[in-house]
Amino acid sequence: MALIAGRFARVEPRRRVGRLVLGLLSDLPRKNCWTIAEWAGERTPDGMQHLLGRAKWDADQVRDDVRAYVVEHLRDDQTVLVVDETGDVKKGTDTVGVQRQYTGTAGRIENAQVAVYLVYAGHRGHAAVDRELYVPRSWTSDPDRCRAAGLGDKTEFATKPQLAARMVTRFLDAGHRAARVAGDEVYGGNPTLRAALEERGTGHVLAVPCSHEVTTGAGKFRADTLARKVPKRAWQKLSAGSGAKGHRFYDWAVIDLTDPRPGSRQLLIRRNRSTGELAYYRCYSPAAAVPLTTLVHIAGSRWRVEEFFQSSKGLAALDEHQVRRYPSWSRWVTLAMLAHAFLAVVRANEHNRDPAPDALIPLTCNEIQRLFITLVIRPAFDPVHRLGWSDWRRRHQARSSGHLAGRFGCPG
Repeated sequence: MALIAGRFARVEPRRRVGRLVLGLLSDLPRKNCWTIAEWAGERTPDGMQHLLGRAKWDADQVRDDVRAYVVEHLRDDQTVLVVDETGDVKKGTDTVGVQRQYTGTAGRIENAQVAVYLVYAGHRGHAAVDRELYVPRSWTSDPDRCRAAGLGDKTEFATKPQLAARMVTRFLDAGHRAARVAGDEVYGGNPTLRAALEERGTGHVLAVPCSHEVTTGAGKFRADTLARKVPKRAWQKLSAGSGAKGHRFYDWAVIDLTDPRPGSRQLLIRRNRSTGELAYYRCYSPAAAVPLTTLVHIAGSRWRVEEFFQSSKGLAALDEHQVRRYPSWSRWVTLAMLAHAFLAVVRANEHNRDPAPDALIPLTCNEIQRLFITLVIRPAFDPVHRLGWSDWRRRHQARSSGHLAGRFGCPG
């Protein structure tokens, strides 16, 4: 917490943000301002709510601290930046950015809030280094609605690829480096994002649809048409990385593309060994053509973002924010990113210092969290210190229940 202490001018919010981050890392079944305040021994949730909504501190500066922390501890020569979005299903229409839209979390169109994240993925581990809320046109076309949600009158619509480009630009402008950028079809199918990365000399391996057209020495073809022309000897069985059930083996092939602009461009094709299903990736390198094994490693890094979403939501409550305005949202998710980054860094350091014996699997973030709760959090937050707030909450809820009962003319 000393990493971000300088972002808080007063001692009260500095101490409270420490309790909030510990609450995010705790084993509470549900994490929000009410439950974390009770867990931390505060008499009411007002302080936590004030910290997220009205206290004077800059979540973007804390985000920059998180980014520097992750890069310092997880850096390696083959680091990949992965962009992807995740959605949180919401009720009502007042929560910032919410509308009926597709979200992979639910697998269908839902009333949801969607955000794009930039994940730093390397051999030592992975963690998020930036975030951008996707604000639909239904919001940006209504200045009053944006103002009420804390967005500002001049908020302009930005697509998800534009948000991704914005985050990558911030990362590079801060003086950090990454070998490549990876993403799914939402990002690979956007020529503006690809051009922006190439202008910065940043390589990429971005998924594209089967209808994506590329140019080879023999002419212009759809990606699926080229795949049918690949000879059997060109396919190689390679692992895209380890999964829950071991290595993820696929058949891979690569085709060199022609382009008058500087750099090397290739089309990478992945074939499922069981179903024959194909996937396509548009690849760029500012220097010479990249070997197939390297391209496969980069393409496989994209799954790291799914692992981040799963672990950060399960361990650090990334998706449990019960806030409506943008400042509160940005503060909650930034602190959740910090909490998850802490687990990822401790895990990476432990693997480097004390590798697991052959008979045991390496420590995971889940196990690091359980040890941290047992050794640090529970001794610091004895349940006896929280009884006073529990009594206050029960009285408050009883008064609220009696008020509603009287209002609607029914027994309490």
